[in-house]
Amino acid sequence: MASDLETKAKEAFIDDHFELALDLYSQAIQLNPKNAELYADRAQANIKLSSLPEAVADANKAIELDPSMSKAYLRKATACMKLEEYQTAKAALESGAALAPGESRFSKLIKECEERIAEENGELPKQMLKEVETNVVPPKEAEPAKDVPVRMATNAVPVKEVKHSFYQKPEEVVVTIFAKGIPRDCVQVHYGEQILSVAIEVPGKDAYHFQPRLFGKIIPDKCRYDVLSTKIEIRLAKAEPIHWASLEFSTDVSVPQRVNVSSVTANQRPVYPSSKPKRVDWDEIEAQVKKEEKAEKLDGDAALNKFFRDIYQDADEDMRRAMQKSFVESNGTVLSTNWKEVGEKKVEGSPPDGMEMKKWEY
Repeated sequence: MASDLETKAKEAFIDDHFELALDLYSQAIQLNPKNAELYADRAQANIKLSSLPEAVADANKAIELDPSMSKAYLRKATACMKLEEYQTAKAALESGAALAPGESRFSKLIKECEERIAEENGELPKQMLKEVETNVVPPKEAEPAKDVPVRMATNAVPVKEVKHSFYQKPEEVVVTIFAKGIPRDCVQVHYGEQILSVAIEVPGKDAYHFQPRLFGKIIPDKCRYDVLSTKIEIRLAKAEPIHWASLEFSTDVSVPQRVNVSSVTANQRPVYPSSKPKRVDWDEIEAQVKKEEKAEKLDGDAALNKFFRDIYQDADEDMRRAMQKSFVESNGTVLSTNWKEVGEKKVEGSPPDGMEMKKWEY
């Protein structure tokens, strides 16, 4: 029965009836869940339908069941290239190339991945990039799609009792899948540059699959997961310390870009977002205040106090000592700047004409 479904699925695929082929492959997999060939072929149908996270998940399953299947690595790389996950695609292609040394498609696609990776890192001149885009023509199977809408991954088989949630820290995102009593060997978790693939397959129960394209990129080698008694906890290491507006990627939400420090020249200063309309130059403001104070015209006591302040500000150490000593000892009636005159004796008070000086009683 499974072989008949597989034959019909292949015929539907050849006739470009990709949705029918996908359905037939899924029925065949239910009857024969250990057949790696079925998963690899369903991955190709998912690629044609632009269900790219699902395609990666199917390719991973095929590789798990048969690590020697070079076709499965090619399907995984194809889907990852369409998702612009060139590092993951390159790793899959290198594994596939080792299994099929005479297959030229692997070497051509590896070269394209290297060029795309260099382009992302700004390592290729623009002229070379134009030549790459003009001359490199990938095989039809691996041709990257342009502006293809990405369908969000959902459960392959709806399981109402399984739910998931997430929270984040600056350096990681923690995804929690609430499922009780799941044996660890029934859980498979795979990571891509921007893909999470989770499969829970318990004998006698409906399978659970969760393959979202993530909001931001992650570092697969630093990701890990734990299977606990009541849940599965997955820790995704962020490639950049940015805030994820959601767990899954959406074309409606743009990912914040970090400043590329290496591109800032020595004569340039990086510009950071600010709520202020412009940078405040406090040195300039201070100089302006001092200029206004000097130009200010005062009358009466204010003018006299300003006069004394200016004298004290411009005086040397001996003049300041003389001013302080004479002012204190004379009870504020004498202000001298001659230290030789006031430094040798006590300065007596000298009240203005018509006034007398009194001592305060405490």
